[in-house]
Amino acid sequence: MHRISKKAPGVLAAAVIAASLSPLAAAADPGEYFEREATYPVYQNHPEGAAAQTAAEIPTVSADGNTLIYSDALSRSVGFLDISNPAAPKGLGLLGLHQLGSAEDEPTSVAAYGDYVFVVVNTSASYSDPSGRVDVVRIADRTLVHSFALPGQPDSIALSADGAYAGIAIENERDEDAGEGALPQAPAGSIAIMDLQGADPAGWKLREVPLTSGSRTEPIALPLLAAAGLDTPQDPEPEYVTINEKNQLAATLQENNGVVLVDLGSGGITGAFSTGTVDLAGIDTEKDGVLDPSGELKGVPREPDAIGWIQDRYLATANEGDWKGGSRGFTIFDSATGEAVWDAGNGFERLALSQALFPEQRAGKKGVEPEGLAIAEFGGVDYGFIAAERGNFVAVYDLSEPSSPRYLQSLPTTNGPEGILPIPGRNLLAIASETDEGQVRSAVSLYSFGAAAPQFPQLSSDAADPVPFGALSGLSANPADASQLFAVSDNAYEPRIYTLGAGTPATVESSMAVTSASTELDLEGIAARAEGGFWAAHEGATGAENLLVRIDAAGAVQEEVALPALAGLGKHGLEGIAATGSGKQEEVVFAVQRELPGEDFVRLGKYLPSTGEFSWYGYRLDAAAEGAWNGLSEITALPDGSYAVIERDNQVGPNAKHKAIYQFRLPQAVAGEVPLVEKKLAADALPALQETNGWTQEKLEGLAVADGHLYMVTDNDAVDEATGETVFANLGAVEEVFELAGQAPSDTPGEEQGEDQGEELAAEPTRNPSPQPSGESHDPSQVPDPTREAGQSQAPQAADPAQPEASEHLADTGANSFWLIPVGAVIALLGAAAALKTARARAK
Repeated sequence: MHRISKKAPGVLAAAVIAASLSPLAAAADPGEYFEREATYPVYQNHPEGAAAQTAAEIPTVSADGNTLIYSDALSRSVGFLDISNPAAPKGLGLLGLHQLGSAEDEPTSVAAYGDYVFVVVNTSASYSDPSGRVDVVRIADRTLVHSFALPGQPDSIALSADGAYAGIAIENERDEDAGEGALPQAPAGSIAIMDLQGADPAGWKLREVPLTSGSRTEPIALPLLAAAGLDTPQDPEPEYVTINEKNQLAATLQENNGVVLVDLGSGGITGAFSTGTVDLAGIDTEKDGVLDPSGELKGVPREPDAIGWIQDRYLATANEGDWKGGSRGFTIFDSATGEAVWDAGNGFERLALSQALFPEQRAGKKGVEPEGLAIAEFGGVDYGFIAAERGNFVAVYDLSEPSSPRYLQSLPTTNGPEGILPIPGRNLLAIASETDEGQVRSAVSLYSFGAAAPQFPQLSSDAADPVPFGALSGLSANPADASQLFAVSDNAYEPRIYTLGAGTPATVESSMAVTSASTELDLEGIAARAEGGFWAAHEGATGAENLLVRIDAAGAVQEEVALPALAGLGKHGLEGIAATGSGKQEEVVFAVQRELPGEDFVRLGKYLPSTGEFSWYGYRLDAAAEGAWNGLSEITALPDGSYAVIERDNQVGPNAKHKAIYQFRLPQAVAGEVPLVEKKLAADALPALQETNGWTQEKLEGLAVADGHLYMVTDNDAVDEATGETVFANLGAVEEVFELAGQAPSDTPGEEQGEDQGEELAAEPTRNPSPQPSGESHDPSQVPDPTREAGQSQAPQAADPAQPEASEHLADTGANSFWLIPVGAVIALLGAAAALKTARARAK
């Protein structure tokens, strides 16, 4: 976890996989992990820059390991990167396909070979008239040396380890809009073999291995493929090829749910087998806004996409599924028998659920869509890398025992990881992510091998029995347990409150639904109450729809408090909430995200539950960069009665510039006016967001003080047009981040302390007129309380009997009644005790 300096500004065999999916991978040996070194958005390698449409799909690397070359179908080009320093890749420009043939040509794959790179090109005029070629390009000067015409539309290419052959999948893909995309659709696909004898590419030869008989327009199934039980063997459509050290080629026939084996020397088909079906239970199968792994699928064809050899005998397949479903995992087959020796079952998908990387909007389709796969040896161990196209991660497994893979870690990527390129000679791994959507751009990510511990996840649940989570939009300490925090999710999912254990990594221990609300909640902040239960901030579409929501310890809404009217407040409403004190001393302070029309500050509000009184304060945001806006996204109470907020821009990736934490005190409320707070920069949060060298996240939305430390968390936008990576960081001891005054906050509601607790956080004397008078009372009759019957007076909420007795946590302080002490004072005492303990430990 990232820590900042003081005042810095700046997881057939579901049971088998369940036993191997600890997110901590505690049984793993030190030094066997990969860690991210850089994320390079490939638009930076395009002459049009950020305005360009780009898609890094398949990468390869030069013989010296220093030049990475990738296919970019969107820009109809091949890109070159200098990765001699993997922490700082440099763009070397593009080779446009118009320079090789036609601007309409599309690169489908690339493969480096000695001084050359093979560029596999689709030149098809239509689905019914497919064509293609392989261009041999000299890497040094990017000149075309030779071209080979292919017998149809190509997909992937693989090279033999001895350099004697190249194998190419001639897919002749189907038209998904013709006849509902069903097979057969002539012409059928085949395998092309390039014989690479001699130094001169002009002397190389190309052979075709037909996978059907008959004619181009009326193909007939080969008996070997028909006997294997393939779906439509007269239209095999090979997708992905891999070659072992015995020069055996294996190709997936995705739509046919099978694999075919070819001997490259003779060009003969040596085998074929169906990859069969899988029954799945414990997965999320409905797109309904609920992360619910209780669904099941029966008899789903695996329909494998990428494939890789393990130890020259076994074959691993990434089972994306296709037009007949999504099998959501990967399988290892014995190539000699075609039998599955291991299957991930629901384990691959449960990894995503446990790490906040499950794309719920794809639950009714193919889920995380395992598509890419690579096998390579690092440090004498066979590693398997499986990419979740929709989950934006690559899972890493130790495949030393092919019948019993061991999960090691997950590598977060940008959107749509496609091409996986191990570079063992340099202890590197490259992953090309092809999706260019929203503010997340197609990128090449580089990872180094040999780390003692995984960087990711920073927050997770148990993959064997996951507590699914995501879209965390607020964070709070647990007043009854210093080792725990609470988090809440926004309306990307059903509203839930999560209990987190602070550790490395932090853990999601449990969750509960928020129920009994009068409206569909969009919870953007949470604050645990000293006497049990929570206050939460609901962001409405308009000002009048924003609510302060009181929730009991079982998750049931007890009260909804409407804000006094705020003219012009739109969708950027409530974004954070804090609660201090108990009983008549309880205060609720909240933050609005953006300015109201006509105001040059954002609103902070204070609500006194005992009286229904509201007060307003103003907070001036830093000026935003051109094309961006800044806003508030969290507020939290500090131990000394001051407050901290997250102020951030709406930018991601390289454009993210402003993610900061400020401290202030509330000044004296003045009726009819909005006094401005004086803020002080406490910490620049960008270093924590950038520490693992990924795509910088936009929505830093949670901040809380627990056990004397400051924690932050990001909202991953439910993996929807977002990378889905959740950053959870311990920013260090609270007294090292903030300047805390010695005295505890006042016990009296409305009694402000800003001006007498340190000049640096004194209230700014400026006053601004308010559209609504400060001190406006809330009318409880406007928002009925479901816990109160008509005509019944409302007493303060009693402490939840399920909560531990406070005295159990205050034994060292001599306090006998927790509920009589304001929560701010308790936290201050605990913080002081922790600081004393730390000081004594250091003195030893």
